[in-house]
Formats: sequence, C-alpha cells, structure tokens
Amino acid sequence: MKYLLLLLVLISFSGCYQVERNCNLYKNGSFYSEIVIDGITYTSRFKRTDNLQVEVFEDKIDSSNVRWINDCEMIFKTINPKNRIEKKDVHLKILTTTDSSYTFEYSYVGESKKQKGIAYTN
Repeated sequence: MKYLLLLLVLISFSGCYQVERNCNLYKNGSFYSEIVIDGITYTSRFKRTDNLQVEVFEDKIDSSNVRWINDCEMIFKTINPKNRIEKKDVHLKILTTTDSSYTFEYSYVGESKKQKGIAYTN
C-alpha cells in the first residue's frame, strides 16, 4: 500500500513540469547556431524573417524559403540548390527555449535520422 501511495505522488509531480517553448521569439532576428556531429562543432550565422532565412556557413551564403508548420516547426527549402542534397527540404523543430537561445532538432524531410543543435540570439 505504501508503494502505491508513493507511486501516485510521483506521478502527480511529474505532470506539473512543462518544458518552456516560446518559439515566437525566434521567428525573426539574427542568430548563430552550434551543432556537434561526430565530435566536431559546426557554427553558422543566420538572419531569419517570417519566410526567408539567409545563412553563412563555412564562408558560403545560403538562402532558404521558410514555411512555418506551427509555432515551433518549420520547413526550409533552398532557393538556388546546387546539388541533389540541397534540393532536399529540411524540417526543423524547436524543442526548448530560453530568453536568449533555443534547442532544436532537424532532419531532411522524410528521413528519420535527426541531429540536434542550439541557436543563440546575436
């Protein structure tokens, strides 16, 4: 009986915690992101409006149309793709937010392998 009571108390406390996601703070602005892939940290800088993102990564400028699925998810479509990979749309989901950053996961549309990163306000 003690264990049942303890279990009920733990379940009631676990339902009170919610991850903060104020994604509207990150629909427009200047940001930089850090992504770690195979132990290597990659950094990019980008500016985003409601429907356009211009990114600088490894001294290359890339522009994408942005389509918001909901307040915290978007699809990027490269404007002038130069190869097959760039023709693939990218799905990005904001997982958590703070007052100056957000954690996100992204993948090519239709693929299950996801990467995570953090973007910061500039």
